[in-house]
Amino acid sequence: MKIGVIRFPGTNCDRDVAKACELAGLEPEYVWWSEEKLTDFDGIVIPGGFSYGDFLRAGAMASITPVIDGIKELVKEEKPVLGICNGAQILGEIGLIPGIFITNENPKFNCEWSKLKVATNRTPFTKAFKKGQIIDLPIAHAEGRFYTEDIELLKDQDQIVLQFEGKNPNGSMENITSVCDESGLVVAMMPHPERACESIFGSGDGLNFFKGF
Repeated sequence: MKIGVIRFPGTNCDRDVAKACELAGLEPEYVWWSEEKLTDFDGIVIPGGFSYGDFLRAGAMASITPVIDGIKELVKEEKPVLGICNGAQILGEIGLIPGIFITNENPKFNCEWSKLKVATNRTPFTKAFKKGQIIDLPIAHAEGRFYTEDIELLKDQDQIVLQFEGKNPNGSMENITSVCDESGLVVAMMPHPERACESIFGSGDGLNFFKGF
């Protein structure tokens, strides 16, 4: 499968994501922010980083670039989209997932390993896990606190994907650190699965997210 790895000025996890895709048997190809035609791709990953230096707020500038129109067209074609960290913030900015990711309760950059509970396995990226399974992934963000005004709707529609287990490092509502759209094909997650694709790095749990394409 051919997977587009989106690049904005300030993206810094694109190579890690491409490597993770290769480990999962996928064919990654870098896609710049200025490209709009993405119909040749079978899926998209929006990697982490600091697009446009997080000017205004994380993901705000990236949300108005031409590539966003291409991503929205792929969503209409029911192709999977995974937004990681800054990519998750961008998906929130463009309204493809419910809620937003705002400044951490303790407004500092937080980089650590976290234990996460798989709240749903109905998405392609979590289908390899059991519901309720605890996995290990690292986080690295200053604006990762999830907030929504429709928390009960998310619960009713099974749109909560991952939750912090035990320690909540950023004050996210209901310990939420990943959500999906109603279809389950668009997933936004603050943890970095691409940094946990080989056991030598501390966990191989992240590889399953890429095997979901």
